[in-house]
Amino acid sequence: MADPRGFLEIQKKEAKYRPVAERVEDWGDVYAHPDNPLLELAEVSQQARRCMDCGIPFCHSGTAGCPLGNLIPEWNDLVRRGRWDAASSRLHATNNFPEFTGMICPAPCEAACVLSIAERTTGGSVTIKRIEKTIAYESWAEGIIGPEPPALKTGKSVGVVGSGPAGLAAAQQLTRAGHDVTVYERDDRLGGLLRYGIPEYKLQKSDVDRRIAQMRAEGTEFVTSCDVGTDLTVADLKARHDAVVLAIGAMQARDNPVPGRDLNGVHLAMEHLVPANKECEGDGPSPITAKGKNVVIIGGGDTGADCLGTAHRQGAVSVVQLDYNPELPGDRDDSRSPWPTWPLIMRTSSAHAEGGERKYQVAVQRFVGDDNGNVTTMVLAEVQVVREPDGRRVVTPVSEEFEIPCDMALFAIGFAGVQPGPLLTDLELEPNRRGVLSCGSDWQTDAPGVFVCGDAHRGASLVVWAIAEGRSTARAVDEFLMGASDLPSPVRPAALPLSVR
Repeated sequence: MADPRGFLEIQKKEAKYRPVAERVEDWGDVYAHPDNPLLELAEVSQQARRCMDCGIPFCHSGTAGCPLGNLIPEWNDLVRRGRWDAASSRLHATNNFPEFTGMICPAPCEAACVLSIAERTTGGSVTIKRIEKTIAYESWAEGIIGPEPPALKTGKSVGVVGSGPAGLAAAQQLTRAGHDVTVYERDDRLGGLLRYGIPEYKLQKSDVDRRIAQMRAEGTEFVTSCDVGTDLTVADLKARHDAVVLAIGAMQARDNPVPGRDLNGVHLAMEHLVPANKECEGDGPSPITAKGKNVVIIGGGDTGADCLGTAHRQGAVSVVQLDYNPELPGDRDDSRSPWPTWPLIMRTSSAHAEGGERKYQVAVQRFVGDDNGNVTTMVLAEVQVVREPDGRRVVTPVSEEFEIPCDMALFAIGFAGVQPGPLLTDLELEPNRRGVLSCGSDWQTDAPGVFVCGDAHRGASLVVWAIAEGRSTARAVDEFLMGASDLPSPVRPAALPLSVR
């Protein structure tokens, strides 16, 4: 054990946020930047002392903790000893983009930390996410991170469709293995949901640009504004490359065709988030803004929280977030989600701390508009949700209807799977019952030489799972092209939990 009394002597301290009144006035990082970086590093080193280097480190177990298998006790101990360069090496051995996960991953590793078993006694889990983020940023600041071009080229070519975290991870691994890799992105900028889905205040796009610059220096090529299947035919794609990786995400948004859905001011979440991010990139004012409006967000998940934080910064008069589920308890219920599984508890994001109201066990019944076709009111009812034996949710109103003001409504109720289009049609690939693409144990789809990873395979999920699947698919592609591979493979398709198969 690195420090058997560390968690007893050191109090858990999370990273500090900027004051709410300050941060809602801009799109800067929600976290406070320390006045004295040396004191911050010293505090994080102390936090690393709380890691017990458990005999069985559940924090990096793929079934409950980190899907990447991050070597958390190892780099915690290195940070404790001030070995930031070595800690960076161990962190990057399993994670291509630790600053992404350090900023936006919900940290299943912390939920699986042994110190989470008895939080009142231990003070809670090790601050793994904070330590990871600090290692990454310190590594950039000290010039520890740099391009890692391959020593030898294989002469093989791979096309990666999609530049989200899964596609970027697969591309970087394959480039470092010596293959010629080209990433195709249909948007005008690279990064996928990292760029246009996650708000700037949660993930600074300069972090994404810095990683892409590293990949370019390693030899990865990028093509933007290229919708594969339309701008580049599937036949041309396959002619150019010896293998293809589909990292196209699962962007088919769920909708709810209640009466009044077609009124002006009723939108899908991504119709709000994408132009807001483009405005932060300097593309001009967003055509869909919450400024001066009563905003209602339908959906209690992460996307809804992103809409909430964005609405605050755009100057909404009021924001209400709806969830048809009951309010969750503040503490883990061992009968429902025993340690080390992900606990079903009430979570408060940085956006929730900034304001707004949350309503539970309610659902929209219809929208009401004015004579110009603009939404003015949302009609709600309290509901009960019952899950049928086949897994379907049945939402039943159990109260009288009531109204709340609504000048802008955002549906943030999840994603149904991959978007249809010429790419999948020409590859003769059909989504499975979950709306995503199936693959074999080698990550290969029914189309020979075509592989899939990330949300396109798993469904809308976490950035850490996207990176893990991208790395695993890279190994499978390397084996397909070369007959063997030295690349790591953190997860296999069979490791998917039953709930997402």
